[in-house]
Amino acid sequence: MPEHPADPHTDNIIECDDIVVRFGEQVVLDHLTLNVKRGERLVILGGSGAGKSTLLNLMSGQTRSTSGVMRIDGKNICAMSDAELDEYRKTIGVLFQSGALFQSMTVGDNVALPLRMHTDLDEDTIGTIVKMKLELVGLREHAGKLPSEISGGMQKRAGLARALAMDPKVIYYDEPSAGLDPVSVTQVDELMIGLNETLGVTTVIITHEMVSAFRVAQRLVLMDQGKFVADGTPEEMRNSEDPLVYQFVNGESDGPLSDRRSSDDYTQSLLS
Repeated sequence: MPEHPADPHTDNIIECDDIVVRFGEQVVLDHLTLNVKRGERLVILGGSGAGKSTLLNLMSGQTRSTSGVMRIDGKNICAMSDAELDEYRKTIGVLFQSGALFQSMTVGDNVALPLRMHTDLDEDTIGTIVKMKLELVGLREHAGKLPSEISGGMQKRAGLARALAMDPKVIYYDEPSAGLDPVSVTQVDELMIGLNETLGVTTVIITHEMVSAFRVAQRLVLMDQGKFVADGTPEEMRNSEDPLVYQFVNGESDGPLSDRRSSDDYTQSLLS
């Protein structure tokens, strides 16, 4: 399939076309099609085993599809060589669920790491960039501390500063609310919104935390069994009459998800 050159005037920065991912006989992503606009804040919802983490890994170049096309800024990452994927990863930011900071390195050195690995910038320039990125997340005064010396919420923010270090066009967030207290969750949510609006960076968030999802999202998609089953604004999702969407959004105990969770097939999927 011919390559589409990157076009800054194209509305979509992410184009997912008929994506399938199989692990052995198991279909994890089942013919997914999705477009994400430049500068959009998209939240991908789904329960455990829905396929959202696999989708994030595919978008961020950590895994490959079995078939289909995934264009990021006009380039089909599914057709890239390993070397090309390495170059692609330099153009995106990923905030991992744990923050994924190196515990033996200071906060500042964690943020500087991608700049030292992937650029030829001198240390003075790197130091200036690190200060700027830490300022964006409110941690400039903590640059010299180890991760163990700051709170979990601050570690998430430090991880976000590192994700911003290379000025990415897209940032992927993997369960950014995980392990945080309610105040820290709100702070991280507001930070994601602020960075999106200030920098214009496209924001894709994987979560099952509903309060956070509805606070941050301009648009939400719901995944179930490797498929997209709903796509809409927060208001549209809240008002959906689809039984599965209604149950997931409202956390109801009765519904199609509960029926499936009582089955042996679902139990097996959790164990696999």
